Amino acid sequence: MKIGLFFGSFNPIHIGHLVIANVMQDRTDLDEVWFVVSPQNPFKKQSALLHEFDRLKMVELAIADHFYFRATDVEFRMPRPSYTVDTLAFLSDKYPQHQFKLIVGADNLTHFQKWKNHEVILEQYGLYVYPRPGEKKLPGHPNIRYVEAPLMEISATYIRDSIRQGHSVRYLLPEAVEDYIRDKKLYQ
Repeated sequence: MKIGLFFGSFNPIHIGHLVIANVMQDRTDLDEVWFVVSPQNPFKKQSALLHEFDRLKMVELAIADHFYFRATDVEFRMPRPSYTVDTLAFLSDKYPQHQFKLIVGADNLTHFQKWKNHEVILEQYGLYVYPRPGEKKLPGHPNIRYVEAPLMEISATYIRDSIRQGHSVRYLLPEAVEDYIRDKKLYQ
């Protein structure tokens, strides 16, 4: 199978993530999309993140009714900060029957050359890129596929701030995720 890996802190997962994943699975040759919950992104501060098990649980709740989506905690057992190329190598060794592709927003292309072993990611795995504001394209690379998708400007920071301020986040999150956040009093 061809698996699209959608890495993120998912702090929290929101409908923008789900729309992008659905477009990638539905309009490309990807058989499944796996949400890789990153315990620590090398480009983000750890202090701003909820515990990884809460973030994983929210992803599981958000995708529970989607047959072609999976959640994985593979990076929880890897050295931190986690690097995409290491996770790709680990998953390729564990699941040699699958071909993995990396799903990224076009905004990631701006600093993609700073990623650890970015050439290996491009050559051995390839990128499926969805549009983002201020999009940058890497011209002519055969392992980069641009996928038309809705331009999603939903921000997890906006959602966390809204929760802290007591504002509604209805329609920004799946209902099960909103209930989980409310029940556990997260982001307050």
